[in-house]
Amino acid sequence: MNKETNSLSIAIAQTNPTVGDIHKNAELIRSFRNKAGADKADLIIFSELNLSGYPPEDLILRKSFLDTVEQYANDLAMETNDGGPAMVIGAPWRLNGECYNAALVLDNGKIETVRFKYHLPNYGVFDEKRVFQEGQLSGPVSIRGVRFSLLICEDMWFSDVSETALESGADILVVLNGSPYEIEKNNSRLSHAIARVSETKKPLIYINQIGGQDELVFDGGSFVLNADRGLVVQASWWKEVLTYTNWAKSSNGWFCKTSSLSKDLLKLENIYNAMVLGLKDYVSKNRFPGVVIGLSGGIDSALTAAVAVDALGSENVLCVMMPSPYTSNESIEDAILLAKNFNIRIENIDISESFSSVKDSLSSLFKDKAADLTEENMQSRIRGLILMSLSNKFGSMVLTTGNKSEVSVGYATLYGDMCGGYSVLKDIYKTTVNELCEWRNKNNVLCSLGPSGEVIPERIITKPPTAELRPNQKDEDSLPPYPLLDKILKGFIENEMSISSLVKEGYDHNIVKGIWRLLRNSEYKRRQSAPGVKISNIAFGRDHRYPITQAFNDDFNKKI
Repeated sequence: MNKETNSLSIAIAQTNPTVGDIHKNAELIRSFRNKAGADKADLIIFSELNLSGYPPEDLILRKSFLDTVEQYANDLAMETNDGGPAMVIGAPWRLNGECYNAALVLDNGKIETVRFKYHLPNYGVFDEKRVFQEGQLSGPVSIRGVRFSLLICEDMWFSDVSETALESGADILVVLNGSPYEIEKNNSRLSHAIARVSETKKPLIYINQIGGQDELVFDGGSFVLNADRGLVVQASWWKEVLTYTNWAKSSNGWFCKTSSLSKDLLKLENIYNAMVLGLKDYVSKNRFPGVVIGLSGGIDSALTAAVAVDALGSENVLCVMMPSPYTSNESIEDAILLAKNFNIRIENIDISESFSSVKDSLSSLFKDKAADLTEENMQSRIRGLILMSLSNKFGSMVLTTGNKSEVSVGYATLYGDMCGGYSVLKDIYKTTVNELCEWRNKNNVLCSLGPSGEVIPERIITKPPTAELRPNQKDEDSLPPYPLLDKILKGFIENEMSISSLVKEGYDHNIVKGIWRLLRNSEYKRRQSAPGVKISNIAFGRDHRYPITQAFNDDFNKKI
């Protein structure tokens, strides 16, 4: 930076930290800073809690965890005495016996100053008030002669923090974020950023992390707005990247010169990349050698296999066909063709003999009882036993294949097809499963390890959905058509509508009431289901916290 302090090079580090791996996260910070220093950056800024990983949840309550964070933060600070760029990193930080979500300014061989997050989110997937104390409204910090106001994620969604920055003479707003992906969320981020710029007439730097963390996935997409609200920098989506921004001071204040502008991605491309990155990081960060999938010849297991190959490579995916007496030849053919298209190893384990053996062993207890759902679930649970046995023997994790439509209404077998360590489709409705399969056949995927082209056989996409657990079974024998079912489920789940409000929109009262009953009665199953990547604004899990034992029946309880 020149002596007049009228120009500045700021590097935006969009990284993929691992929760709790503080040593690895510090190495990641160090490597990005070294690269920025080699390119003559004056300052490098990282995302929220990137030293600890985000979200650290109750790790914050462990003294040893915070001691380790503090040790590494001080080590990194000492390294800034080398004449390289200053740093802003995110970390949990203690002061007077309380822990805060903090932004640390590292420069001149020390921690120059600290700013604490003021607004702690406590809704949806966020429960920061459980582990952090609220900070105070604070003025800007001086870094290399420029006054930066440091906001942390939720602080940007309110006007008071940026108003304090304006009143105390900030030059540039900087927002450190750990903002999980969900459909259309980037529009909300940009809208709030524009509001803060409009209020303060100051430029804004938004830094977001990327990567998967349990049920959350972070999409990156860091950006810069100038004081005129113009978007002048848009970092890449879905990958680690170091983005350089060049700043100059004019009579009207600081402005950023237009740099790289990555294009926005369409809805299905974002969803698919979220699924791929979420699975990839769940497998790699938990150190599984690969995954095992029960491949039925149906569309759900086909999409699960596609995502697995794109995320992990075909060599790390094992598919198993487990035909029963009710499995059609078409399903077997479709499963084999899909495996061939993706170059997946596929094994065939016929469960007919096992099915007969289990029925025989129970015949004396089940005498005079007609075959029913019990025998259907036997097949699913035998398959679950086989997949979990393979997982135990070889170490690979089982992927469940149920979609959000099925999980919503309990159209899945506990300890059967719900067995597994991770659910790729947990927040994906059946109608979206179809759309994603069609999209995948026509498009390349960012950072994909799988083949391109029409890899999911067309018949898998177009044939009527069936569990094939009894003769001539179709899903619509038990459920409304999926386009109708999904609309009603979105009304109940994402929009939190009542039965009467859905009926007013034109849906049949008996169908709506039946779906509500299935949704409510399946909570005990969902509580035992595998984690899966969050896609919608309300995903089952940390978003959707309904009691299992409860007697509220929505409109059923209303007086007539």
